[in-house]
Amino acid sequence: MASATGIPEENPATQGRGEDEPLLGRAGDASQQDGQGIQFNFVLGTAIIAQAGIWILTATIWASAFIAPLSLFSAHPLLNSAGLLLTTQAILILQPTHAPKQKHLGTNIHAAINGTAVLSLLAAFIIIEYNKFAHAGAHFTSPHGILGLITYIFFAIQAIVGITQYYTPGIYGSVDNAKAIYKYHRMSGYLLLILSFATVAAATQTGFNTTTLHIKLWAVIVAAVITLIGLLPRIKKQKLGF
Repeated sequence: MASATGIPEENPATQGRGEDEPLLGRAGDASQQDGQGIQFNFVLGTAIIAQAGIWILTATIWASAFIAPLSLFSAHPLLNSAGLLLTTQAILILQPTHAPKQKHLGTNIHAAINGTAVLSLLAAFIIIEYNKFAHAGAHFTSPHGILGLITYIFFAIQAIVGITQYYTPGIYGSVDNAKAIYKYHRMSGYLLLILSFATVAAATQTGFNTTTLHIKLWAVIVAAVITLIGLLPRIKKQKLGF
C-alpha cells in the first residue's frame, strides 16, 4: 500500500516486531499474539514438531525402563529424561514472548519449569552416584559418564546464571549489566540442549543399555533431530544479538 507521497507504507502488523523475527519464517510466525494465552506457546508454530520429538524420546526411554526389571538404577534414565522433557518445555514457553508482560510471565514459568528440571537431574545424578558407590563401580570413565558430568555441571551453571541475572541483577553491578548477558544465557541454553541429546545418545552405548534397556541409538538421534527441527526455527534473531 502506498502513501500520498508514493512511498510504500509499512505493514502495521510487522512494525516494531524486529525481536519477533525468527531464524526461519516470517516475523510473527512464532510470536505470542496480544491477548493470547501463554499456554499456546507450547504448540505455536513449529513447536508441535518439537513436542513430537521430545515426547517420542521420553516415551522411548520410559518404555524401555519399565519393560526391563525395575531397580534403583531405573530412576536414573527416568529422571534424566524427565529433566530433558521439562527443559524443552521451558524453552518453548518463553521463545514466543515479546511484550513486557508476556516476557515477565514467560520468564517466571520458564524459571519454575527449569527449576523442576534441574531438581530432576540432580536426583538422577545422586542416584547414579549412590549406585556406583554401592557397587564399587568406576566413576566418569565412559563417554556417557564424562558427557553426563559435563552436562550436569553446565545445567547447574545455566540455572544459577539465569535466576540471578533476572531476579537479582544487582550482583552483576546493574540491571543493564545483567541484561547484557541475556543473549549468552540463551545461546548456552540451546547448546546445552544439544549436549544433553549427545549425552543420551552416548548412553545407548553403555553396557547396561545394551544388555538391559535396549534403547536404540538411531531412535535417540531421530527424536533429537525432530525436536531441534521444531525448536530452532523459533529462535528470535534479535534475542541472540543478530
